[in-house]
Amino acid sequence: MKNEMTQTPLLQIDALEKRFALDHGFLETVKLRKGRIRREKREVHAVNGLTLDIKRGEALCIVGESGCGKSTVARLVAGLLNPSNGSITYDGKRIDTLTRREMLPYRRKMQMIFQNPYASLNPRMTIEQALTEPVKHHHPDLSAQGVRDKVVEVMRSVGVDPAWAPRYPHEFSGGQRQRIAIARALTVDPEFIIADEPISALDVSIQAQVLNLMLEAQVERGLTYLFITHDLSVVQHFGTRVAVLYLGTLCELSDTATLFANPKHPYTRALLSAVPKLDDQAPNHIRLRGEIPTPIDMPQGCPFRSRCTYANDRCAVERPVPAPQPDGSLVACHAVEEDRIETV
Repeated sequence: MKNEMTQTPLLQIDALEKRFALDHGFLETVKLRKGRIRREKREVHAVNGLTLDIKRGEALCIVGESGCGKSTVARLVAGLLNPSNGSITYDGKRIDTLTRREMLPYRRKMQMIFQNPYASLNPRMTIEQALTEPVKHHHPDLSAQGVRDKVVEVMRSVGVDPAWAPRYPHEFSGGQRQRIAIARALTVDPEFIIADEPISALDVSIQAQVLNLMLEAQVERGLTYLFITHDLSVVQHFGTRVAVLYLGTLCELSDTATLFANPKHPYTRALLSAVPKLDDQAPNHIRLRGEIPTPIDMPQGCPFRSRCTYANDRCAVERPVPAPQPDGSLVACHAVEEDRIETV
């Protein structure tokens, strides 16, 4: 039964795109090119044709360097941004076209934990007020005592003393604030958590505590995670599967063990080679050279072409699409497809 639930897609992302306009208004779009006046609209291509599915009970980690579109994907799934193209389906229902009122039932099922615990809590609200507000909003039938009991139960579950409830956020450390932010997400009994780099702003000594807390909550509450991070050591500890993004496109999608044992895409290999290892047999660090493309002027062909040592003429004109591999992973790379890269 557990394996059957694990294989059921809870969230499906299909051909998702998000573009942000850089020029607003008519005058900003008017440009002088070679003595002629033209109208041009510049856009940032943050997410480009991303297709993913997230199974019930798993923790799908999205990794990549800064600016690759990780946080944009999180905000699109959470409904904080509207996609430019593509679709997002939750439990068989398309949600990216819903109105704010129609989206309300899904707000209870889907909760988000933000990166900065110092900014995600209202400084004018006590911890009790911050935790009580979502319970009252999503459970209007609960009595005042029922709301208090729910808040106390959730605070204890994340290791926060209920006696701290009258205090304000500035009276807590970063780790304590993030525990409170996790408690706020859990107060409405969600089934899906979107965590956007939830530990990157914390001290290293606190990061493991918060990660373990999230893992415990996953087991106890049957949670499904979309976990955004740039820290591959965290992915190895936390993730069930890993999606590697580059310039808003999917490079590789694999279960965690397979990805770390046998990375296939050149960009994935470069990322993993940068992880410190206490092993003399570890591969040498791969230095990426070449020009870093800009999401404003997306390159033709493979987005990673300008930094890839395996690129050829085909990579310059044809964008690779994710293709299944014998070990079950998906890789978007012409060199892998043509067996020009040696794999294990």
